[in-house]
Formats: sequence, structure tokens, C-alpha cells
Amino acid sequence: MRGEYPRPEFRRERWCSLNGEWGITLGDQTCTIQVPFAYQCAMSGTGVSGAYDTMRYFRTFRVPEEWNGSRIILHFGAVDYRSQVFVNGSPACSHEGGYTPFSADITPYLTGGEEMLEVRVWDPLNDETIPRGKQFWAGDPAFIWYTPSSGIWQSVWLEPLDEAHIAGIRYDSDVDAGLVRIRFSLSEQCPLPCRLRWQIRVKGEEIYEGGFVSRERNGEFAVDVFHNRILNGSFHYSGLCWFPESPTLFDVHTELESDGQIRDSVDTYFGMRKIHVSEGKIYLNNRPYFQKLVLDQGYWPDSLVTAPSDEAYREDIRRAKEMGFNGCRKHEKAEDPRFLYWADRMGFLVWESMGSFISYTHQAASAFVREWCGLIQRDYSHPCIVVWNVLNESWGIPAVSHDPEQQAFANAMYYLARSLGGNRLVISNDGWEMTETDLVAVHSYRHGERSDAGMQERFSRGLCSVEGLADIMIRKPFAEGYGYKGQPVILSECGGIALAPEGGWGYTSASGAEEFLEEYQRIIRAIGQSGMIQGFCYTQFTDVEQEINGLLRPDRTPKVDPEALRQINDQIETML
Repeated sequence: MRGEYPRPEFRRERWCSLNGEWGITLGDQTCTIQVPFAYQCAMSGTGVSGAYDTMRYFRTFRVPEEWNGSRIILHFGAVDYRSQVFVNGSPACSHEGGYTPFSADITPYLTGGEEMLEVRVWDPLNDETIPRGKQFWAGDPAFIWYTPSSGIWQSVWLEPLDEAHIAGIRYDSDVDAGLVRIRFSLSEQCPLPCRLRWQIRVKGEEIYEGGFVSRERNGEFAVDVFHNRILNGSFHYSGLCWFPESPTLFDVHTELESDGQIRDSVDTYFGMRKIHVSEGKIYLNNRPYFQKLVLDQGYWPDSLVTAPSDEAYREDIRRAKEMGFNGCRKHEKAEDPRFLYWADRMGFLVWESMGSFISYTHQAASAFVREWCGLIQRDYSHPCIVVWNVLNESWGIPAVSHDPEQQAFANAMYYLARSLGGNRLVISNDGWEMTETDLVAVHSYRHGERSDAGMQERFSRGLCSVEGLADIMIRKPFAEGYGYKGQPVILSECGGIALAPEGGWGYTSASGAEEFLEEYQRIIRAIGQSGMIQGFCYTQFTDVEQEINGLLRPDRTPKVDPEALRQINDQIETML
């Protein structure tokens, strides 16, 4: 059972997990299921095969007696795709979207005894307007498509709140000024004026403690966290900025006082992190920074899109860093906040994405916009997220190369993320046929087989200029009417080498570990010697079902020596 606190970036002491054994009805079958695992996976315990568009979850629970007098909030991390929630037969809330969280105040529906909770879910796999990423909609997994994960796939929990409570906190770090800007919102029922107290600590040292009276339910203030370490427009790098190599975080404790009583307290955190581009390079905290990413699908063999444990998230990051990567590009999936928490804590760059829809319609576009906004709101304060990676390879927008409407949609997603998403870079359509974008992010697996010297030379030459990229891509880098504007160039998918004896498929193959390392080094050498490429993303972190182009097997055992990969990845800086 997943029993860790589900929302680690906004923590309260009192809560109660509702993960564990539920009942579920699938068609004419009723059985038990282990939430939060999708019924299609082994860890759900259902033993059910087949595809079902509708699911009915149910269980009973009791509210702890010590919560009497509080408002009882029911939280869902994510349910795929459309949900209706009933408490003791009364409709409590509904939600649409497979990646974003939702909550309901269920206090009016409680009896004070044993309570009945029911969740009705609708997830039609053949609906191509639903954002579902790599979940296959047409039968058994095939090619690059995976087993779908329907229904509840992130944690469910209860939380008691006072009517006067802190509704949200956001952080914007200003590295150049040495400030963090803190925005807060209070519940509508919070009586005004009220007092807020803030305590900020870093590495065990208190750097700020203060409070003020708030006469508004939404407010903003700034704190000098560098304490005047600014010199001549820059600052001493004293370990206070967030880097993958030194992921410094500031811990924040906030209390809300009203009528002479502490009505709410929340623990949050932030990192001082800036990312920007200039003259074709990427800068992290004003330092040129080469991104060495790995493509991460976020799948596990026995639990699909839900990690089998919280430790699994931490171990994935540890293994990636062990191999010499400083981040990942999450592929067609918005990951559980627990992963982002560990990326913040351990120092791991994340390109955030969401599952694409398949067919472009106004309905699909509208649903995607709603969910993308919710995802930005959920993950706004995570320092690990440096890129909003909105769309992928023209999925869902197949005519974007020439169609003004689909181009307008891609541009709208770019500007939406720029306007709502804080200090991040934005890619509207990763891979090819780009419109507005902060990075030229291209995909190419045309590095050539060992026997094809001509293709190898063509690949190396293509990485040396923007004009040459088209020669190693399956589609044009830019949509009609768009072109290069001096942005940094990232090879955001490459490699995909499979170990041939293991069965399945990859983009190219190697007969064993030694040959694999030779091929990997050849690709990295071409990237490092290009003179243009500012980062890469290797495909991929693990094997997933029929795809065997992972650096790790599905059980996370390495195919080749992680230290050998690290040495190759570490060499790239010497070539730049």
C-alpha cells in the first residue's frame, strides 16, 4: 500500500490515507482492488482481464473522533479519466482529467459513523479526444503503445481543516535580486483581518522569521534570502542556489492565526533557481549548463503508471544520476508529485509534460487546455521543473506543419505556459514542426548502424548546424512560417539502442554490453563535438513492455555498467 503523504510540497500533520483495499465493479464482475493501482496491473490484485470503460469503486471509512468540529476534505491525486464521487449516496463532486488532482469538502454528507464512499469512473479507451499519452486505445500493447491504466492511479486521502485555512502558497525565486516572492491565498471563510507567521530555514539555519496582519485573502511579499550577497550585479555562489549537484532547499513553516488561535499550519519549501537562454546557450543560475537527460516513461511492470512504492521514485532518480544524467524528460505523462519531491530533494532536472490526445478536435483541444492549466497550478513551485514540454512530435496536431488552426493551438499552449508557469522554458511541440519555442528540441535516431559509416557521418554533420538538422530528421524542424531565431538546440530524443538478444525492438541494436557502450559513446561524441548542441535526452531509461531500448530492464537492473555510462556522459563537457 502507498502510505506516504501524497502532497509533500504542501504538508499538514493531520491526515488519513484511504489507500488500500476497496471494492470495484467491472462489467458484471465485483472484486477487491488495491488502490491506488489501476485494475489492469498485477499490484491491483483484481486478477481481471479485459477492457472496461466504466468502473465503480466503493469502500467504507470512519473519520477520527479527534477531527470532530473540523471540515473534512477528501482528496484524489489523479483518476483517469472522468469521475463522480458519492458519500453516503450523496453526490460530493465530479472531475474530468486523468492527471490533475481534485478535492471535495464532504462534511455535509457525513453521518458520524461508518461512511460509504463511492467513485464512479468513465474512461473509454476508444475516445481519441482524451489526453492519454502512450496508453494504447486499440487492444494489446504494440509498437510504442503501452497497457492502459484506468481509474484511480494516485493516492486518496482525508484531511481535517478549520474553516479558516491556508488555501495555497506559491514561490517565485529571483536569483539576481536574492529574493523569493511568496504568494498566498486564504480560504473564503477566513475572517479578516488575520495574522500569518512565516519561518524560513536553510541547512538547519533560520534565515527569516516574521509575521504580518493580512486584510486580504490573497497577498504577496518578498524575503531577502541571500542577505545582501549581491556584488556588482551578481552574487557569491555560496551553496544557496538549487543545482542538480547541490540541490539546496529552503524549508518554510507557515501558521494562520485568527481570533487568538492557530487555525492552520503548513510546511512547504522552495529552491532558488533561475533558468534562461542567451546567445544560443542555456544558463542555470547564470551559469552555462549542459543538460544530460534521459527519457523517462514512468512505467513499472507490475504497477504500470503508479510506482510500486515511494522508494521506487527515489531509486529511479538515484540510478539515473549514477549513470551520469542530471535530469529527465518525462514522456507523455504528468508524474506523481512524490517523484517531483524527490527530484527537488536529490537534484534532478525535469522536463514536465502531459499525455497527448490522438485526434485534433475543438473538444480535445479544450480538454487539454483545462488539464494543462491544472498541472501548471499543481507543480508551479517545484524548482526541479525547468521546462514545460507541452506537446510531442505533433501528436494530436498532425497537420501543424501547415494548418493555421493547429499552429494557433500550439502557440496558445506556448504562451499559456509562459504566462502561468513561472521561471521555466517552454517548448510547444517537441521533436519537429515547431512553432513558437524557447528551445529548438529535435528528435533523431538516424545515428546509423555500426556497418553504415555513411549514415554515421551524416548524423555527425547534421548536428553541426540548424540547416543540417533536417537531413537527420523524419520531418522538418519548423512548421511553415516559422524558423530559427537563435534559440539553444537540444537533441531531445536520440539513441534508442536495444540489446538484440533480449527480444523486442529498438531503433538500432547492439549484440552485447561492450558493443552497446561503443555505440553509446559514438552518439555522445557526435553530440559533444557538434559545436551547436546544448543538451541531449537519451531514449530511454528503462525497457517498457515491448520496447527494449532502455538502459535498465523493467525491474531496474542495469544492462551495462552504470559507471561506464557515467564516464562517457562526464566526457561531454570536455568536448564543448
